Amino acid sequence: MSLESITNSIDESVSDFFEPVADAVSDVVFYTVPVGGTELPLIVAWLVIAGLIFTVGFGLVQVRKFKLAFDTVRGKYDEEGSVGEVNHFQALTAAVSGTVGLGNIAGVAVAVSIGGPGATFWMILCGLLGMATKFVEVTLGVKYRVEHEDGTVSGGPMHYLPRGLAERFGSGGAKLGKVLAVLASIMILFFGLFGGNLLQANQSYAQIASTVGGEDGFMASSAGAILFGLVVAALVGLVLLGGIRSIASVTSRLVPAMAGMYIVACLVVILANVTAVPDAIQTIFEGAFQADGVTGGVIGALIVGFQRAAFSNEAGLGSAPIAHSAVKTKHPASEGLVALLEPFIDTVVICTMTALTIIIADPASWADARAGESIGGVTITSDAFATVLPWFPHVLTVAVLLFAFSTILTWGYYGLKAWSYLFGKSRTSELTFKALWSLFVVAGSLLSLDSLISLADSALFLLSVFNIIGLYLLAPVVKRELDSFMDFVRSRKARAAVGGGDPEDEREAVKVV
Repeated sequence: MSLESITNSIDESVSDFFEPVADAVSDVVFYTVPVGGTELPLIVAWLVIAGLIFTVGFGLVQVRKFKLAFDTVRGKYDEEGSVGEVNHFQALTAAVSGTVGLGNIAGVAVAVSIGGPGATFWMILCGLLGMATKFVEVTLGVKYRVEHEDGTVSGGPMHYLPRGLAERFGSGGAKLGKVLAVLASIMILFFGLFGGNLLQANQSYAQIASTVGGEDGFMASSAGAILFGLVVAALVGLVLLGGIRSIASVTSRLVPAMAGMYIVACLVVILANVTAVPDAIQTIFEGAFQADGVTGGVIGALIVGFQRAAFSNEAGLGSAPIAHSAVKTKHPASEGLVALLEPFIDTVVICTMTALTIIIADPASWADARAGESIGGVTITSDAFATVLPWFPHVLTVAVLLFAFSTILTWGYYGLKAWSYLFGKSRTSELTFKALWSLFVVAGSLLSLDSLISLADSALFLLSVFNIIGLYLLAPVVKRELDSFMDFVRSRKARAAVGGGDPEDEREAVKVV
């Protein structure tokens, strides 16, 4: 029996076993209600409403503190002796690498195919609202992070839910927080293995196999799949062994490079059709508020745009605080402000650039997709670039590989923190996880396991239900931390004005054995 036959058999067996479970769980997590001629997933409404509440509750923090966020990323408010492992910029790029991925290339194309150009407007709006949610959850992630004896730190919902709820509500909050922390860890680990690892490896392999030689080429064979998986697994394993410092070192170079390359390519297409830009922008605004030619009308465009943004930037899901918690800072809100740049980069900039490129280029495959044909999102985006740069699909393959690799790295770190919370932080435990993670990369080049990936999506978005409940309950803590950081900023500016030094900050991170 050939390896291909074996892998196909495994795929079918796993799907037959898990598909009913995946469908049942997905029906609950992504339950939809009819709105304006289309279906609204309640989980998307849950995420968007949270963004709206935090935007209002913190007085448009994503607008008022936008410049301060950039200043903080640049290190303007760094302090000597701060607890942590990486600087603000490295923490940001590590987190962005977990959200910027295939969804920015393929998912956006699907969104503007289903919801029309108007979906772009709502996608941008949802991204702006998500900035406030990201600010809240990351501030909590740093506030309640834990420093270990070896100097490393751990953060995320598995830490701020139990510690924060215990601090505010006593023993009852501690018990509830402990249950939520275990559930959060399980969901993060499950999604990491299948969505953040196996799916990324599978999709990036499929892209390179179709580009290099096609169906008859070596890369499309079982041997090619194994070779691809082993090479990627080796690279991932080497980086993971170095911990967050190693991951941040790679992502701080990789993320700006790959995002820059992709944005430049978008600009080339846009500038080559610069006369079409005003009409494209007009089409986006008209499509957002007019029902003509859009699936489900205005509401359909809104829902699809919100869904794409919510799924892309992960605001409210509790994943990003794990990476941001490793930052060197004495002020949790400083990294919260840095984190609000993440949805801006991921959704407002990169997703919007993809949408604008497709709308302006108007490839035939996009028209076919809007007419109801089943066409992959990567194909539509690739065709849009090919209208100006016929050779760009090969460069797009490189972008897909880089996006997938960075996502695997970051979710490897997320998964490790969830694994350590559940099974302990011993060297043996961590090496076991890293070996398992690398094996899943190889498996991803051979297996699709669609039902398990669907189940993983459900687990991740179910996490947002528990996470956002915690964010609501702990919002007053975030308000105090923001006030504290603003006092520090004002003091730093005042001292700088008279040529003095920096103010002292006596707060220390919690140390545990």
